[in-house]
Amino acid sequence: MNILMALSQLEVTGAEVYAVEIGETLIDRGHNLFFVSDTLTKKIRGKYIPLKFNKRNIFQRFDQIIKLIKIIKKNKIDIVHAHSRASAWSAKIACKLTKTPFITTIHGMQHISKHRKKKQPIGCGYAVCENIKKDLIETFDVDPSLVKVLRNGIDLKKFKISIPPKNKKKNISIIGRLSGPKADITYNLLSNSIDLDRYTVNIIGGKNIPERFNKFKNKVNFTGYIDNVYEYMASSDLVIGAGRVAMESLLIGRPTLAIGEAKEVGIIDIDTVSIALSSNFGDVGDRTIHNFDWDFIRDEIDRGVNLDQTSLDVIDIISKNFDIDKVVDTLEKTYQREWVRIKKYDIPVIMYHRVIKDIETESGKHGTYVTIDQFRDHMTILKNNNYIPITFEDLAKISLHKRFEKKYIILTFDDGYIDNYTYAFPILKEFKFKATIYLVSDRKYNQWDVDLTQEKKFLMMDRSMLEEMRDSNLIEFGGHTLSHPRLSQLDDHEMKEEIFQDKINTEKKLNIKLNSFAYPYGDLDDRAKKLVRDAGYLYGVSTDSGSYCLSDDIFQIRRIGIFPTITNLGYKRKIRGNYNFIKIKRENKNKK
Repeated sequence: MNILMALSQLEVTGAEVYAVEIGETLIDRGHNLFFVSDTLTKKIRGKYIPLKFNKRNIFQRFDQIIKLIKIIKKNKIDIVHAHSRASAWSAKIACKLTKTPFITTIHGMQHISKHRKKKQPIGCGYAVCENIKKDLIETFDVDPSLVKVLRNGIDLKKFKISIPPKNKKKNISIIGRLSGPKADITYNLLSNSIDLDRYTVNIIGGKNIPERFNKFKNKVNFTGYIDNVYEYMASSDLVIGAGRVAMESLLIGRPTLAIGEAKEVGIIDIDTVSIALSSNFGDVGDRTIHNFDWDFIRDEIDRGVNLDQTSLDVIDIISKNFDIDKVVDTLEKTYQREWVRIKKYDIPVIMYHRVIKDIETESGKHGTYVTIDQFRDHMTILKNNNYIPITFEDLAKISLHKRFEKKYIILTFDDGYIDNYTYAFPILKEFKFKATIYLVSDRKYNQWDVDLTQEKKFLMMDRSMLEEMRDSNLIEFGGHTLSHPRLSQLDDHEMKEEIFQDKINTEKKLNIKLNSFAYPYGDLDDRAKKLVRDAGYLYGVSTDSGSYCLSDDIFQIRRIGIFPTITNLGYKRKIRGNYNFIKIKRENKNKK
């Protein structure tokens, strides 16, 4: 994907560090990254395009929108990800005009104005902590379903626990910019809470030293912005900061006092870590006026400098919450979902059951079949329109952002009827098309239909047929239970037996690994999805349930059923990639 990160800032912020960190990981995964911002301090491999978002009168806003539209079109941007209020305002309009997917990450409290109050400031978005999400919902009436918590991503491989050198004087590092509220915090720390004669103090950050800080110059080391900030952290007996500073300090095991624009959390330990996470380590509180307790902070500083290191339990919690690979996994899925939603296209997953020759003798009473002639017509349509049938094994190997570079389609067959071998397989071989067949492993005929609905008896494929199809490299097999029950009607033990033993049987019988599972009748619940995942499947397919976006829930993938009443024109409509959007819209309308 071509991804545009949009920021508004005049000096380095946590939002920039966040955007660059996830951008670098996305580049490693094959994406192309572009950045637009007033300034950009961190080194990037993507392309930086200056844009003055801090100019905010109405004419300047429109100028930003026009420039963004040109950037989006010129660079064929697939999605815009904004990281500030100013950039989000302009980018959202530009995206709407160009029909480009847009998301935003909210890094701090939104300002209230007569224009913004009680309006939703985001479309699809993330908040970096719980307090931001809560405020968006309570103050701006944002639909809770539109905002989720996704924390800052940190490359854990860059960090290892360090032991500081034995300093004659305990070493304290305060890390943060010297402007706005953060400057006030640093000033008060130096004035009210830190004994400057007792400790060595480093102030890391800030382009310029504000005049009021001049009185501390002889007692404090002002470094400005530096590249080797981790070295200062590692050599510190105590690190003081908020947001990303606190997270990174904790990851290298340094005792950390979290204090931000909104509140003082204190020394981060197992008792305070949840409060720290919710407030982004002190940067985000609520809308009440907070008076900082500088005496408490002084006591916490004196306690913190005498700790050896942060507890391993806290480090583990931080690692699990901020692992950049997990954060980018979520973002990639979000990017894809929003692309699919705006473009109204995703890989079609088609569901067949039987392919028959004689309607009079082979059709049965349920109509879950197509004729040989219909199936050949379908495959001809796919070939003439440059579709590429793939299996779920293939799908797992295709990166999310490359799934739309070609016209992929997935053909599936349920149950494993003998006519799949007799009639469908020769046509698939003729066209050199792949398909996935879901096998009921403990039945030799459609006993579930015969016993319950007096359906005709239709045989399943035997082992020699399955082996021939397997060896063709065109057919992938999947699980479909032992006996084709309605899973949601089973107890936990019965359900596990149907899913797990079925997989064991088929894998052993054919010496293969099953990648996907089809829920009989499309009947499933959360228990079934969990068991399918626990059994080692990569995907689970349903029938008429699931999202329009395949990757939204890979254990409840919606399929498009094909039946004998469907004309060739109807088949073309169903494989176009937008059919599930139409069908879900119709379903939602019928519910009202």
